[in-house]
Order: sequence, then structure tokens, then C-alpha cells
Amino acid sequence: MASSINLSLTDELRAFVDRNSGDGTDYSTPSEFLRDLLREKKHRLEAAAVRDAIIEGYRDLAEGRIVEFDGDLKSTLANAKKREREGWK
Repeated sequence: MASSINLSLTDELRAFVDRNSGDGTDYSTPSEFLRDLLREKKHRLEAAAVRDAIIEGYRDLAEGRIVEFDGDLKSTLANAKKREREGWK
């Protein structure tokens, strides 16, 4: 569902939006330009979260905090929780 938001912009930001929307640009309206900027920011934040999770996974691997998947998710998770309680021994 679409909804509206009103923004107050500095003169500098308004000029930036105007330079990047309208005739001769990739965006026909300021709203289209701002929506694309918001989507881009959302995607960057999501990508950063994925990168952080991958790095955490590599750290777990390097420090031996791994459990081999045996085909049964419940037992694998139970095994991981048990090893975590025991300090990954």
C-alpha cells in the first residue's frame, strides 16, 4: 500500500534532487528519484547484514564452533546447542 511522507529539505538537498530528476535525467519526478535512493540504501543495509553473517560464520569455523549437518535439522540444532553449553568442546 502506498503512503505519503512530507520532507523538509535544505536548499542544497532540494537542488540536488532537482538536478537528478526531471528532463534529461533517469528519473521523471523527484519522488521517483527519492524512492530509488531509499531502495538503494535498504539494499546496502541488507547486504551489510549478510556480509556480517558470513564473517561471523567464518569466525565460527576458524574457532571450531561448527557442527556437521547430519541430514536431521532438529538433531543438528540440538547438538549445536549442547556443544555451545559445553563451551564447544
